[in-house]
Amino acid sequence: MNITGSYQSMFRIPELKKRLLFTAMILVVYRLGGHITTPGVDLDAIRRFFEGQQGTLVGLYDMFAGGNLSQATIFALGIMPYISASIILQLLQAVIPYFEKLAKEGDEGRKKINQYTRFGTLGLALVQSFGISFALEGMGVVQSPGIAFKLVTMLTLTTGTMFVMWLGEQITENGIGNGISLIIFIGIIARYPTDILNTFQYLRTGQMPWFTAVFVIVFMVIVIAGIIAITQGQRRIPVQYAKKIVGRRVYGGANTHIPLRVNTAGVIPIIFAQSIIMFPGTLGAFFQNNAFMESLANMFRPPHVVYVVVYSSLIILFTYFYTAVILNPVDLADNMKKNSGFIPGVRPGKKTAEYIDRVLTRVTLPGAFFLAAIAVMPDLMIYFLNVPFQFGGTGLLIVIGVGLDTLQQIESHLVMRHYDGFMTKGKLRARR
Repeated sequence: MNITGSYQSMFRIPELKKRLLFTAMILVVYRLGGHITTPGVDLDAIRRFFEGQQGTLVGLYDMFAGGNLSQATIFALGIMPYISASIILQLLQAVIPYFEKLAKEGDEGRKKINQYTRFGTLGLALVQSFGISFALEGMGVVQSPGIAFKLVTMLTLTTGTMFVMWLGEQITENGIGNGISLIIFIGIIARYPTDILNTFQYLRTGQMPWFTAVFVIVFMVIVIAGIIAITQGQRRIPVQYAKKIVGRRVYGGANTHIPLRVNTAGVIPIIFAQSIIMFPGTLGAFFQNNAFMESLANMFRPPHVVYVVVYSSLIILFTYFYTAVILNPVDLADNMKKNSGFIPGVRPGKKTAEYIDRVLTRVTLPGAFFLAAIAVMPDLMIYFLNVPFQFGGTGLLIVIGVGLDTLQQIESHLVMRHYDGFMTKGKLRARR
């Protein structure tokens, strides 16, 4: 079956059709909420302010909020408090025994962690909305500043964040794909039409030569193919399980593998590195009359060599750090030993953990360097090629990763009901 037939098959299965339409409806609701402005804010004034905030923490936050922060909508905080709470809970699982124990308790433990994540989201949303209310008053974009405006803003933005989180959970349960990821995804691709129009405007006015546009298109295709290869790339470590006879039944004896991904950490290292590398630029935006702060901010802006070296080094460092947090070789080795599993030619226990750690370290290295290259690329393209949009970095990784995950879930529905998938040879693999 060809690709067209595969897409037609999606709407022949009643359950899959219902899930796709439900997901589309929820995403439309999210985009509609992104056009409702927070009460008491001058929209034109805040747009002028955000024009100078590219390359700062404020600009990064606005990207994850789908542009809602720069428009001061009721979804201005977006899903970022939920993401922050989720990352904090993941890090706590690596350092606090109680959360580590919860993570190993299966569905019950996962439900408790999700509940803590929701409470953390609420707390972070209250704190961040309070900070935004102060920031809006400081920008001079508030029509009637005061305690009433702060309380209304806190209530509006916090409610908006909790509603967005609920929308994401509804997609995960009743729709197709990961709801939180799809909400970030739709917020990012919503900017693509504007970027395309700006590109045509550059071409029409001669600000961007045609041969540069052709080069950029070919380069984009190569980069997207590289990201897909890195996202799906994995090193499989073979594992064998010994046979056990319990009563009259024989258990085990199966051959399987441990898939170690080239990019286990996903997009998180870039987010961590951006939060640090953009901090000097954010300070420079608030202390514009300070010569030292301005020179420091310029050093940490592209294409300065300090920016490129420090930013790339931070991404590589955080890639290894986050990979170590979410994938523990000692736990893998212990679980294999408990279930009579072993890697051929490697002793169970400590030797197995050392072997997995050694392979993981080598596999992660190309992924870390690739992440660093993808993160630095959009800034260099804008500076050297005068490209009127950001191609690469966090946004592109999220769009491709979420797209692959969603297509993989759709394909699993098709194959389960005896339809061909999207690919006639092989199959799509999700990031997880």
